[in-house]
Amino acid sequence: MPQPRTPSRSLVKWLARIHIGVNRLSGGRVGNKMQGFEVCFVTMTGAKSGREITKPLMYVPYEDGVLLVASLGGAPRNPAWYWNVLKYPDIEVRHRRQTMDLTARLATAAEKPSLWPICDEHFPPYAEYRTLTDRDIPIFVCEPRPHR
Repeated sequence: MPQPRTPSRSLVKWLARIHIGVNRLSGGRVGNKMQGFEVCFVTMTGAKSGREITKPLMYVPYEDGVLLVASLGGAPRNPAWYWNVLKYPDIEVRHRRQTMDLTARLATAAEKPSLWPICDEHFPPYAEYRTLTDRDIPIFVCEPRPHR
């Protein structure tokens, strides 16, 4: 199975920092699309560092929250952010000028067949990514966190 070429990790980090900074400075008015598709900004806790980390990810609205797809472009491994959300499932998601406090959980095998069409509708390359890897690409279902 051919492996997709991915840009260097340092380049991706540098570009993500710029993207996040532009979006924050604009108050959520700029930087809401990548490759012509909507993105959201997910703030999570680092699994190893314990630090707050923000990542731009494809925006897939679902019920009162979002779906996060750990595709890494069809690479054979999960993205680093997957491990963060797995260990610390309480996240903050910003889309445009809306902020949501959500709790993530992995979609079950029974749920995934009904979730993939929703993911593919919002970001069609996900369908191709599934053909590029033998890995079962994880989907996080992110739902509103109860107010305490």
